[in-house]
Amino acid sequence: MSNPIYSLQVDLPCSGIDRSYPIIIGHGVLSDSERFAALLGDSPVVLVSNDTVAPLYMSRVRDALGQGRKVTEVILPDGEDQKHLMSADQIWQKALEYHHERRSVFIALGGGVIGDLTGYSAACFLRGVDFIQLPTTLLAQVDSSVGGKTGVNHPLGKNMIGAFHQPRAVLIDLDSLQTLPDREFAAGIAEIIKYGCIWDPDFYHWLLEHSDALLTRNNEVLAEAIQRSCAIKADVVAQDEREGGLRAILNFGHTFAHAIEHVMGYGVWLHGEAVACGMVMAAQISATRGHVSEEMVIGLKRFLETFGLPVEPPSTMSAEVFLDAMAGDKKVVRGKIRYVLLEKLGDACLVDNVTIDEIAQTLAK
Repeated sequence: MSNPIYSLQVDLPCSGIDRSYPIIIGHGVLSDSERFAALLGDSPVVLVSNDTVAPLYMSRVRDALGQGRKVTEVILPDGEDQKHLMSADQIWQKALEYHHERRSVFIALGGGVIGDLTGYSAACFLRGVDFIQLPTTLLAQVDSSVGGKTGVNHPLGKNMIGAFHQPRAVLIDLDSLQTLPDREFAAGIAEIIKYGCIWDPDFYHWLLEHSDALLTRNNEVLAEAIQRSCAIKADVVAQDEREGGLRAILNFGHTFAHAIEHVMGYGVWLHGEAVACGMVMAAQISATRGHVSEEMVIGLKRFLETFGLPVEPPSTMSAEVFLDAMAGDKKVVRGKIRYVLLEKLGDACLVDNVTIDEIAQTLAK
């Protein structure tokens, strides 16, 4: 069994059975046959990937799963626009055709779309089977693979159909980042920066100090950034698994981001790109309210721009367009749109009183 660079545990409130699970971060994890054997026993597997990731990593995962194991492969088209119920149905169709059962384990090999689709499919198949996350994008490694949020998009909103379904394990192979396109890599950096903004100012400043190393994908720095991001998310999820309160701060920038994705069309902006822009908008409103300085907002913009991330919303989106798109967001409560703002760097708060004038003022900056 390979030695991980980092290993941490997501501890969840006990409800009769232990639902905690490990996050393993290291090199060669996708080829670690001993670890798969320990996690799976003799369970059959439904291995789900897409047509971009599968040619790179499917064969090594298949080999690591062992020749004697029943493995059913499902390869879907790549892209955010594939995150819908018809894709989930393709997974269910294959699982049923090959007579999978409740002890079968679904495995997600890919980015956030594959992870969310596979997790949701596992949550529904035979009323719930286990699944394992093998995230191959930086964004999935630090965000979507951890925490048990699964789901698909609907024409009227992002992630509107889904379930909370925690994985059996999250296995992060740092080697997969070396084949990741620059744009996808930058999208993951946006989510890493988010954790510093909402939770840990020391981490934010550490990221600033190591921005050059992050740009060059330095293995040591990347591993630490991923570990610290996963540790923050694991801490938040352990305190609020189903987003009853605290976990909502993980949506910093996401209310605006989901509106951009919905209006522009899923996949036109990568999720992390939209989050980068949304964080700037939320930070600017926080500054307007006197919670953070304008210098902090300018610094955040420059930091994001270092990685080529967008910090300006689409010029075609007015305050009214944003509000209309956000009105259908799943974070709306009693008809009020909820936003995550900053009280200060490293301290986020949830509000429902952002006005159209504040949004318009932000767009005019």
